[in-house]
Amino acid sequence: MNDLQAAILAADSYDPFHFLGVHNHPDRTDWVIFRCLHPHAETAELISGDNEYPLERSHPDGLFSISLPRSDLAFPDLDPFDYRYRVTYRSGVQHLINDPYRFPPLLADQDRYLFNFGTNYSLYNLMGAQLGLHHRVSGTLFRVWAPNARAVSVIGHFNGWDNRVHQMRVLGSSGIWELFIPGVVEDELYRFSIRAADGTIREKSDPYQFFGELRPKTASVVRDLNRYNWNDQAWLEGKRANQPYNRPVAIYEVHPGSWRRDPDQPERFLTFRELADQLIPYVKDLGYTHIELMPVMEHPLDESWGYQVTGPFSLTSRYGVPDDFMYFVDQCHQNDIGVILDWVPAHFPRDDHSLARFDGTALYEHEDPRKGAHPEWGTMIYNYGRREVSNFLIANALFWLDRYHIDGLRVDAVASMLYLDYSRKDGEWVPNCYGGRENLEAIEFIRHMNSIIYDRFPNTLMIAEESTSFYGVSKPADQGGLGFGFKWNMGWMNDILSYFSKDPLYRKFHHNALTFSLMYAFSEQYVLPLSHDEVVHGKRSLLEKMPGDRWQKFANLRLLLLSMYLHPGKKLLFMGGEFGQISEWYCKRSLDWHLAEQDGDHRSLIDFVRDLNHFYRANPSLWQLDNDYRGFSWIDLEDQDNSIISFARLAADGQDHLVCLLNFTPQTISGYRLGLPTGNDYRAVFCSDSAIYDGSSICPEQPFTAYPEPHARADYHTLITVPPLAGVVLKPCQGA
Repeated sequence: MNDLQAAILAADSYDPFHFLGVHNHPDRTDWVIFRCLHPHAETAELISGDNEYPLERSHPDGLFSISLPRSDLAFPDLDPFDYRYRVTYRSGVQHLINDPYRFPPLLADQDRYLFNFGTNYSLYNLMGAQLGLHHRVSGTLFRVWAPNARAVSVIGHFNGWDNRVHQMRVLGSSGIWELFIPGVVEDELYRFSIRAADGTIREKSDPYQFFGELRPKTASVVRDLNRYNWNDQAWLEGKRANQPYNRPVAIYEVHPGSWRRDPDQPERFLTFRELADQLIPYVKDLGYTHIELMPVMEHPLDESWGYQVTGPFSLTSRYGVPDDFMYFVDQCHQNDIGVILDWVPAHFPRDDHSLARFDGTALYEHEDPRKGAHPEWGTMIYNYGRREVSNFLIANALFWLDRYHIDGLRVDAVASMLYLDYSRKDGEWVPNCYGGRENLEAIEFIRHMNSIIYDRFPNTLMIAEESTSFYGVSKPADQGGLGFGFKWNMGWMNDILSYFSKDPLYRKFHHNALTFSLMYAFSEQYVLPLSHDEVVHGKRSLLEKMPGDRWQKFANLRLLLLSMYLHPGKKLLFMGGEFGQISEWYCKRSLDWHLAEQDGDHRSLIDFVRDLNHFYRANPSLWQLDNDYRGFSWIDLEDQDNSIISFARLAADGQDHLVCLLNFTPQTISGYRLGLPTGNDYRAVFCSDSAIYDGSSICPEQPFTAYPEPHARADYHTLITVPPLAGVVLKPCQGA
């Protein structure tokens, strides 16, 4: 037995095609030799046209071969040569098999080059398991990147999970392994068996899988993503024509597994089709413009909330199949609701079946744990400077926008990507080439990614969760920024929640927390987040953060939400906040919908949020100039003794405006002097203290006369009764 044959029998060859398949006979001109490996077969026959030839067992481990004159064979000039094997297994079962080793390499040289160069942005059409027809034969084309592997095989039910049956070949120096397996159909389970350089074997899920088994199982699943018939063309055309920056954006953040559970089976997740029927009408009724979903990519641990992704291209099997999610997105779009996904390029888990040490080496991560391991989360960090890894991540972002018609990505944990010393002590990190702490490779990756996304999918909502003062997060990459469209305003969120947690008696000593955010409100394009992170791990729900008795808690929460909607920036609220969830959010339990289904303050809060969203969307002054200082003007920011602020929000025409008055104490103040920017009479158009919201009903409704006497920073003023723990919004009567 020669070395090549021994390597094939041991599944230890980088090019099984050199031995298996059909080859010119080494000793006889115009003869060919057929070789196949079927370890579980009793006999094998060659089928060529109408002719059948029994193969000789040339090795007891299932190696079969036969030599024949080329002239005896049907279609001898075809390339690839057309033949079949009839294999009879020891169980007596017979299969007619198209030989995988008769097909030539199918990945173009240009695609290999672009991948190694880091610019093959459509990798999801090439890698993983691609159902298709090649040389008139149907099957699945498998490809995987494992440049340091000695050998790679596809294993699955279709070959008894035996790594000898379907050994792959490496395509030159690309590091990509390929094998087309005829007859492998949708829903087949598979993995890659990878022999590392040291000879050890690891079984890995496909990094490019489109679907996988339900946890705790980890096999990949062959899946077709091309059959869904979309009906959202009008939405897509409208999105391409309209930039989001000067439009209303109100986001409802959802964890799909706990928004609502099956009431009859509380442990069962709703599928995306069920969520489409229940969540979309609810969100539409409340007036939100977008749904943001916490990660829907495959992840093994429910408690990670989806942020430890093992299958970046794979829809998690918890909530149905890919077609179900496509239906959900399609229905959102048909109801004028955009869909944003949380996306996690900052880290990945160490699970053995996933990306960590994928081919026996630090392939997707850095070898040095000071760069490749995350001490805070116990996860691995992508090697952004490796072109193939950067390409993998950029293609993944494009995949969700392309195949699933997603409208935006909220990129998780950007700060951890930007700094080499993030969550590390001295000596635990490696400086960049200039001796600094900035992760230059990650910065370049982010700029590259955002540039390509905006080029291919204009007006996508690219949102960074970034908690530092890093320059230009939402500035274009060609202007020195990171190229995101928006950045979460974590400073505003921390200040406002800290302020609202304080007893109103002491708020006057923290007045700066209300006003400081306007110092930098236009330095970036912001989203104001009241997200899931603020209602877990002992932080309490939004309602329970509020001080005071029950009435004051609800009044404070209404005031908090009104403050957010009047402040420059797009809006985000986590599920449950809209009806005053009392308990902290827990990912394995449904929201407490019984609270919202009863008459009372919880239902009234839903009415408030609904009216607030519709009020926000109906008034351009609240969103047209979100990112421009001309859209905001202080009237009085210095009345800290009363804990009251007032300001104007202005639309693009400079005339349309609203006057906003917010009182952060439970005191009712009569005859309060409020500055006005014009001499028009004003009327109240929104009040959070209305009786319909279970407020105290101290809401002024009569027109307010503008007196030509300056007050604070305004040229005019009026007198108004200020309701307790509430906000009042006025609008000029003329043209109102």
